[in-house]
Amino acid sequence: MLHKTRGIVLKTTAYAESSVVVQIFTEKFGVQAYLVNGVKRAKAKITLNILQPLHLLEMVVYHKHTGGLQRIAEARQIPPFQHIPYDVLKRSIVLFLNEMVYKSMKHQGPDEALFAFLFNTISWLDAVEQAPLNFHLVFLLKLTKFLGFYPAAQQSGQVYFDLKEGVFTRHMPNHALILQEPYTTQWYVLLESKLTEITSIKISNVDRRILLHMIVTFYQLHLDGIGDVKSLEVLEEVLK
Repeated sequence: MLHKTRGIVLKTTAYAESSVVVQIFTEKFGVQAYLVNGVKRAKAKITLNILQPLHLLEMVVYHKHTGGLQRIAEARQIPPFQHIPYDVLKRSIVLFLNEMVYKSMKHQGPDEALFAFLFNTISWLDAVEQAPLNFHLVFLLKLTKFLGFYPAAQQSGQVYFDLKEGVFTRHMPNHALILQEPYTTQWYVLLESKLTEITSIKISNVDRRILLHMIVTFYQLHLDGIGDVKSLEVLEEVLK
C-alpha cells in the first residue's frame, strides 16, 4: 500500500553499483530503511543530492509492516535547502548534528512532536542569514526532551550540574562528571532559550567548546551507542 509521509534523511549507504540504502526518520512510521535504485544514473527519478544528511523530504512510500527494506515511489525536497549546502558553517553544523541524531534515534518509532521539532529547527537554520554560533548547543539540549533525559529546571543555590544523574544540585557530586559555574548557568540558559534568542547568548569560543564536549558526554552517559563522534573535530575546526 502507498502512503504519503514527510521524512528527514539520517544516513545514506552505497548498495550495489548504482543504488543506496537510506535511513530516514519518517513522520508516519519512525525510522525506516529504504532501498533506492539507480540514484547515480543520469535520469534517476530520485537523485542522490536530495538524500544528503538532514535533508527534508515529502515522500510517497510502500510500507510493509513486517519490516526489512522498504521502497520509495516518489520523493522531493520540501522545502529545498537554500543555504545549508553552500554555507561552510551551516553545513558543518548539520553534519555534526546529523551524526548525533542518527546515533540517538536508530530505532526511533513514530513521534509527531519529535518529528516537528527536527523538521522545524532544521528549516529555521537553513532560513536564517547566519548560523548562530550556539545553535548546535541549544538544538542538542532541547532534543533531550524528546529522548527522555531533559533536566528539571535549575533552582536557587544549585550551582552544579551532575551529568551522570542529569540534575542540577547544590552539592558537588563525588565524581568528576559535573559542571560548575559559569558553565552551570550557561547550560541552563541554553536549555531555556528559544531559537529566536540564540544570538543574544554571549558565550566565549573557549566556553562553547567546553560546553559542546560536556553535551556530547551527557549523551554518551544517557544513550547507548553514541561512541566517538567523528564529526566533532571538523565542527571545532570550523568554529575556531
